[in-house]
Amino acid sequence: MSMKIALALAATIGAGVLISTAAEARPEMVGAHLENYSPGTIVVKTNERRLYLILDSGHAVRYPVGVGKSGKQWAGTTRIDGKYRNPAWSPPAEVKRDKPQLPDVIPGGSPRNPMGVAAMTLAGGEYAIHGTNVPGSVGGFVSYGCIRMLNDDITDLYSRVSVGTTVVVTR
Repeated sequence: MSMKIALALAATIGAGVLISTAAEARPEMVGAHLENYSPGTIVVKTNERRLYLILDSGHAVRYPVGVGKSGKQWAGTTRIDGKYRNPAWSPPAEVKRDKPQLPDVIPGGSPRNPMGVAAMTLAGGEYAIHGTNVPGSVGGFVSYGCIRMLNDDITDLYSRVSVGTTVVVTR
């Protein structure tokens, strides 16, 4: 990454920090030792409860995330296969089994919709990287395997990546 791009990115993120309050989301540009990943790759470190968008071999944008609770975590490589704003949500069979009172569909934009303001579905399963209607859950082991982000953070990440982006989830 050129120095001008790095400085512009740092200034943009820094401006966001200055106008943010403690309760607001804000991605952080960090030095990262993630040389094994190509720029543009999303890396989720489950044990850290952090998602990294790789910028180059030494830099990434880092976001806090909620991840799978005990017994619901997974690891592997996949890709984003869909991007959706204000998505409707249908509980997967496992969630419906555990919470049979849930409706079959919760409309997008509903305050009861656990997908938040945006979702990016992952190929090969019923998982997504998505926003949340429960911001206090971000940073915990809370989901059935999805990667949960603050709504401002999913909005930022959504604008930076496209369908086909590689996603690597590690424990």
